[in-house]
Amino acid sequence: MRKGYLGIDIGSVSTKLVIVDAEDIRKVYEPMYIRTNGQPLEAVKNGLKKLTELGYQDSDILGTGVTGSARIFIGHFIGADIVKNEITAHAVAAIQEEPNVRTVLEIGGQDSKIILIKNGVVVDFAMNTICAAGTGSFLDQQAFRLNIPIEEFGPYALRSKNSIRIAGRCTVFAESDMIHKQQLGYDKEDIIAGLCEALVRNYLNNVAKGKSIEGPILFQGGVAFNSGIKAAFEKQLGQPLTIPENFNVMGAVGSALLAKEKMEEDRKPTQFRGFGVTEEPFKIRLKNCSSCSNNCELTVASVEEKVLSIWGDRCGKWQK
Repeated sequence: MRKGYLGIDIGSVSTKLVIVDAEDIRKVYEPMYIRTNGQPLEAVKNGLKKLTELGYQDSDILGTGVTGSARIFIGHFIGADIVKNEITAHAVAAIQEEPNVRTVLEIGGQDSKIILIKNGVVVDFAMNTICAAGTGSFLDQQAFRLNIPIEEFGPYALRSKNSIRIAGRCTVFAESDMIHKQQLGYDKEDIIAGLCEALVRNYLNNVAKGKSIEGPILFQGGVAFNSGIKAAFEKQLGQPLTIPENFNVMGAVGSALLAKEKMEEDRKPTQFRGFGVTEEPFKIRLKNCSSCSNNCELTVASVEEKVLSIWGDRCGKWQK
C-alpha cells in the first residue's frame, strides 16, 4: 500500500480527505468528498473507514494535517501533526499546483474566499460575510426552485445565447427576480447564465472588493465544477482561470503538504492515533474554568473518561 500524508478539510457542507504520496507530492490518492451534514466527527470517521477498506494501515500514514471550520476538534480526535486555517492550506496547495500563482478564487458550499499571493507568499486575503449569495448554496437554492440538478447548471449556462441580469445581492432578491423573469417567458438557459453572473458579481463586489486580481488565477472549491461560473468569471475579469485537477479537495491537499513539511522539519514520529479511533467512544463536553478572571469555557475531549485534550483557554494553562 502507498505511504503518504493524510490531509483533512472539514467544512460546514463537505468534508474532504486525501493522501499525498510520500515520494512525489504531485500524486494525490483517494480524494474523498463527503457531506458533513452537521456531523463533522461522523464524516471524518466515514472517510477513515473507507481508507481502511481500501487497505490502508496505520503505518502507511506518515503524518496528518487538518484544516476547516472544525479543525481543532478533529485535530484532537485523529491526533493531527499540524492544524492550520483554510487560507494557509488553500494557498499551499495552489502554490504547489502553480508556483507563479497570483490569485486564488475559492468558492465552497457556504463560504468563499480570495487569496492574493506574491512570490509564493500570501500578501492579502478576504472571506465572505454571513451572506451566502456568493457561495454554492446560492446556486443550490435556485437549482431546487428551477427543478434542475445543480450538476447541469454549467451546461445550461453555456448554451445561453442572451444571459439576463438577475438581482444577486442576496438569495431572497435573486429568487424573486428569477421568478419574475420566468413569468416573462425567458428561457431557462438565459436565466441560469444570469444566475451564474449574479454569483460572480456578488463575489467580486463583496469578497474581492478593492483587490487587484492578477494572473495566473486558480479557481478552487466545489463550485469550480460549474463551467458556467468559470465562464462568468472569465467574462467579467477578461482573464483565463485555471481549475486544478483536485479543485474540490485543495484544502485537504494543502493540509497534507503542510503535514509533510512539519514531519520533515521535526523528524519525529507522527501523532496520528490510527484508524482504530473510528471505534472509540469519543466524547466532547464543556467545562467552565474559574482559575482566573477570564472564566474561560473549555472544550474537553475524552475517551472512556481519559482526557485527551482541553482547549479554549485564553491564558495557556490547559494547553499542556
